[in-house]
Amino acid sequence: MNQKLVLVVDDEESVRQFLYDVLTDEHYRVETAVNGEECLEKLRRFKPDVLITDIRMPERDGFSLLEKIKENGFTTPVILMTAFGTTEVAIRSMKLGAFDYIVKPFDLDEFLNLVKRAVAQSDTVVTFKPEDVKEEASEINLIGNSMAMQAVYKDIGRVADSNATVLIQGESGTGKELVARAIHSNSSRRNKPFIKINCANLPDSLLESELFGYEKGAFTGASNTKIGKFEVAHQGTIFFDEIGEISLSTQAKLLRAIQEKEFDRIGGTETLKVDVRILVATNRELKQTVLEGGFREDLFFRLNVVNISIPPLRERKEDIPLLVAHFLAKYNRESNRQVKGFSEEAKRVLLAYDWPGNVRELENVVERAIIMARGPIVVPEDIELTAQEKKQPIPWQNTIEQNLPLKKIVADVERQVILKALQDHDWCRTSVAQALGINRRSLYAKMKEFGIE
Repeated sequence: MNQKLVLVVDDEESVRQFLYDVLTDEHYRVETAVNGEECLEKLRRFKPDVLITDIRMPERDGFSLLEKIKENGFTTPVILMTAFGTTEVAIRSMKLGAFDYIVKPFDLDEFLNLVKRAVAQSDTVVTFKPEDVKEEASEINLIGNSMAMQAVYKDIGRVADSNATVLIQGESGTGKELVARAIHSNSSRRNKPFIKINCANLPDSLLESELFGYEKGAFTGASNTKIGKFEVAHQGTIFFDEIGEISLSTQAKLLRAIQEKEFDRIGGTETLKVDVRILVATNRELKQTVLEGGFREDLFFRLNVVNISIPPLRERKEDIPLLVAHFLAKYNRESNRQVKGFSEEAKRVLLAYDWPGNVRELENVVERAIIMARGPIVVPEDIELTAQEKKQPIPWQNTIEQNLPLKKIVADVERQVILKALQDHDWCRTSVAQALGINRRSLYAKMKEFGIE
């Protein structure tokens, strides 16, 4: 079995010798350096699987060394050692990109567990890499190659250059606004305004004045004439998000503006003509709202000329790899990070989750994982799913789908059970053996058999 290489940096010989003995007893290959400069020189000659360095050293301290390592593009996970576990040390360590830090004197099992987790990154198969997706030059980033999304793209292409009103339906977070922007940007109105109105965020009294404007003196506080969104969007597009939230009285005025292409400002006497394309979106079932009396039937039919339905993410999970790769590239840029991708285990967690918040939730989870990742690869511990517990796939699901022999399926399940127990017990093998009801020797034999280090 290939031994993993650990580089230890400390100006005290006794510390270097102690860590050398501890790590070689655990079957690591160990190199040492007495200071930061020697460490950098060795990094140019070989790539260790993990680097362990003290913070307080003469000439170049651990923080300065870590900055230099990152500056030179080395991706080796770095563990900092310190005798002073202050808030400042913790914050600065993470800010500079350390894998972790540990306070001296430290528990030996805790230290070895930390080293194992850091070294494991070198063995991680990386998925969802930024280079897996080609960035679009357009600001419209509709991502997905699934059959369901291909149908949406075709609908956009068919309707874009017409003047038809489009009703875009889908759960919250599916990307209804992106579809509206894609329709506008592919239409003959692309160089004219695209105006978004969020109907849920405006009270009815303000919504009417936002849409149609008002004349000076129309009501108390109207000290100047206000131009409404319909006038601003002339020859362009207005997108009404959450159209089901507007009141019946405003619906009547909206129907006239859409149907007759004319309206009056509040307090005005002149009827204004306007040429505007109307796109609307809702996460409600508008037909049901009509039956319940909460939405005008005539307005519904006027809006529902063309209907585009966006599938929830749980129904197009094959698009998750492309979406994650896109968000990874985006937030690497915005957060000044260099996360390479997601581990296979992290990938399985994302694919097993139902995503009730859809693409918006996935984007938030990926952004947080990139910011919180302690190394260049996102692992399951970096993923926080708040809406429901992380769903782990059925252990034998992948192997059974591959039509593997029963013996291989059982071995794969056994390996995953042992790995899960090791993770749950912080890789303390004594605790794992007790939890699984086997002795340590049997556990060691199984770990060796399955290549678990």
